[in-house]
Amino acid sequence: MPELTFQDIASIRRDVNRQEICYSHLADELIDHLCCDVENEMAGGLNFHDAYSKVKEKLGHKRLREIQEETLYTIDTKYRNMKKTMKISGIAGTVMLGFAAMFKISHLPGAGIMLTLGSLILAFVFMPSALTVLWKETHSGKKLFLYISVFITAMLFIAGVTAKVQHWPMAGLILALGSLSGVFAFVPALLAAKLKDQENKPKKLVYILGAAGLICCILGLLFKIQHWPMASTLLTAGSAIIFFAVFPWYAWLTWRKESNVSAKFIFMVTGMIVLMLPVLMLNLSLQRTFEAGYYIHHGEQQALFDYRFRSNQSSISHCKDSSALPILKELNNRTSELLSVINNTEARLIAEAELKPGVPAVLTNQIAETETGPVINFKALDNSFQTFSFSRFLNDGSGLRNDLADAMKKYSDYLSGQLPASEFEICRKLLEPAVYLPEINPETERVTLISGLHMLELMKNGILTAESYAIAMLSKVNNE
Repeated sequence: MPELTFQDIASIRRDVNRQEICYSHLADELIDHLCCDVENEMAGGLNFHDAYSKVKEKLGHKRLREIQEETLYTIDTKYRNMKKTMKISGIAGTVMLGFAAMFKISHLPGAGIMLTLGSLILAFVFMPSALTVLWKETHSGKKLFLYISVFITAMLFIAGVTAKVQHWPMAGLILALGSLSGVFAFVPALLAAKLKDQENKPKKLVYILGAAGLICCILGLLFKIQHWPMASTLLTAGSAIIFFAVFPWYAWLTWRKESNVSAKFIFMVTGMIVLMLPVLMLNLSLQRTFEAGYYIHHGEQQALFDYRFRSNQSSISHCKDSSALPILKELNNRTSELLSVINNTEARLIAEAELKPGVPAVLTNQIAETETGPVINFKALDNSFQTFSFSRFLNDGSGLRNDLADAMKKYSDYLSGQLPASEFEICRKLLEPAVYLPEINPETERVTLISGLHMLELMKNGILTAESYAIAMLSKVNNE
């Protein structure tokens, strides 16, 4: 029977070590078993390379790791318990998140509780047990940093998404830390592990390009969740790199020599489609639903504004023969001036968000003039959920916020001079900017454009309500 050379045995040993068989006695037994099988195949006339390839084909790619797992599961009680914990917690956490997502979309009770429990189980039970199992199976000091970075990134991201959905404080900070951990720790560690593998040298550029695409996707996802600019650009760039460059190139390098279609290739393609398409469709559906909810509220506010505006004009017109008419006209002029300040503020916010600073107050496709004043076409806004325009112009202490507060105070002072103190006190709150705009708060830096515009719409309706009350009181006083 042919015998293996030292070089042949060393080649088999390297392959076994590459499978991270950490249980020393098992590694020696597996090497001995593989050597015997290869020698048996060589006895049939095959050379070492062909005989070894045939043995590996019979054995399967992951069989050595499976043998080690089975061995550890049999002899190591701690490993067995952690393995069970990992499986149970992984299934339980995933099922809870699935039901939580379904309940959240359907607005059913219990979604928040299931989301929180599922996230806690995955973050603090599944992830630690998975890390322990991986270390037990490999004892690879070279991959320890990779495992820890995965653990930290996953925990932070799960906690951040949960806090974001539940509207808890610090959600943005946790998501940012998780994303930065992924970008600067997990992805580089994964890339380094792939590049160190000798078999992966032909795929070196593919892995580097894939890491770049993954980084873009992680940052794009963070920017999308936080409603920061450049989110769509990063997501588009990352997806394009992965789907149109990395995946075809990787598939060609991996399976170009195979005459038949590999099952692994089929599962990879199917998995990517099954994973990406529903997520994209769900994202688009939820975004439309989310935006539609805002559009409904804005439409209701606009309808209320139109009604109140016409009602106030009608009330003034009915006082043609009253001595209160000059006072009412002056009141109406001052109301129009204040509304004009707010309308110009809205136009400034939209122009900044649409990256058209300095444009006229009335934008042809986003703001239209009507009988009751400018009306915003919210569906025509391209950047409804960006936050920098509000934080730059309407955050507490900013220029436009101060100008708006001064105009409101001027109007309030005028009204207080026309109404008795007891009557003015009734509508005083309607003329305070703090009622509509948030005070100093870390969350104010993340107020979206569409939310800011909604605050200003509420402010305009509050002003018209105060004017309506003042018209009624002034008409009554002057007619007595």
